[in-house]
Amino acid sequence: MLLFVPLAYATAGDAAEGLLNGLSIESLQRWTLIYLGISALAFVVVWLVGYLRRPG
Repeated sequence: MLLFVPLAYATAGDAAEGLLNGLSIESLQRWTLIYLGISALAFVVVWLVGYLRRPG
């Protein structure tokens, strides 16, 4: 049996139908933004520590 699997979604609601374990698209988007924010903050902190510890 051949199943049609879309490679793109028109809306976030289309993607929400395929989520596992009862996840909602809103919580997935929220946690993605939180992860990206923490990652960006960690990058800036590492860059700043390296800049301040630079000899000279």
